[in-house]
Amino acid sequence: MKNLIISCAFLLTFLGIQAQTATVTDSLTLPLRGLAIAAPQKSEVNRFIKFINEELAPRNINTLVLRVDYNYQYKSHPELAEENALSQNDVDAIVTACKEHHIQIIPQINLLGHQSWAGKIGKLLEVYPQFDETPDVKLPTDYKWPNKDGLYCKSYCPLHPEVHKIVFDLIDEITKAFHATAFHAGMDEVFYIGMPQCPRCAGRDKATLFAEEVWRIRNHLAQNGKRLWIWGDRLIDGKTTGIGMWEGSMNNTYRAIDMIPKDVMICDWHYDRPDPTAAYFAMHGLDVATCSWRKPIVAEKQLHMLEDYRKYATKEMRPHYKGMLHTSWTSAKNFLDMFYAKNSKEDNDATTFKALFKI
Repeated sequence: MKNLIISCAFLLTFLGIQAQTATVTDSLTLPLRGLAIAAPQKSEVNRFIKFINEELAPRNINTLVLRVDYNYQYKSHPELAEENALSQNDVDAIVTACKEHHIQIIPQINLLGHQSWAGKIGKLLEVYPQFDETPDVKLPTDYKWPNKDGLYCKSYCPLHPEVHKIVFDLIDEITKAFHATAFHAGMDEVFYIGMPQCPRCAGRDKATLFAEEVWRIRNHLAQNGKRLWIWGDRLIDGKTTGIGMWEGSMNNTYRAIDMIPKDVMICDWHYDRPDPTAAYFAMHGLDVATCSWRKPIVAEKQLHMLEDYRKYATKEMRPHYKGMLHTSWTSAKNFLDMFYAKNSKEDNDATTFKALFKI
């Protein structure tokens, strides 16, 4: 595989030939102007709706990826609902506000990876421990990274014969609850996959395992006319590019980029540098959103790079560059606290969002 960064730089130069005939694009005309954030807790729903009405709408935000996970009162599997989770009435209120402002909601449940965090097991493996890809790895009381088990987050076993019945029930219910036409499955930072201690996955190719799981989820959604979104990091060669193990893959899942369906939407996140990997996904025929986080200078460079992609791209490539999806990795309450803090000069999720999407 050629060096990704060199290839993308070459692509920009090559596509520059089209500059004279390309249509100039600015941030307001991007097809996707989005925010990915945790779904609010029940006590924060009204405040969150006020934020939608008074802040998202004036900034022309048209996409809201909501990390719901188990913060919903599931009827298909009530055993998986968190305590004091969102009711359907809460969800309806959020949906109504978004519909009024033409904001598409895409609910997210972390699938495959991110089934634990630090010393806490996630709801799926808590209730169904038999789905654990690495049951021999016990969560420590005092979590530290790095550790001897290579534990970042646990994964479920994609080959367990019972896991998808439950996962698909949740997908169906949450997409219906939010009137969604798409679903975000997460699938980022998957370190545990094809592990030797798993009786089903041992010895299998990790890229194939990852791609097959993408296909399963995608095919289930497609039956109801819905689209799959995922994070893109597992599809980038972390070693060849120098991007590393977090924003890229060091366990060979990156080869799955040639195995997954072309209608999957890729959310390409880079938070410390504006790595030009959107071109990599577009060259593989995949739609891609560029994702920012908590550094305004990086987010603004990502936006300018995206505008150049769309300005200079060929007519075949341009439609794949969908826009910007800003991400927040704290609770909705914490994000709103940061957002409404007076005279805040600290670089964080909210100040970066404001810098990226100005009124």
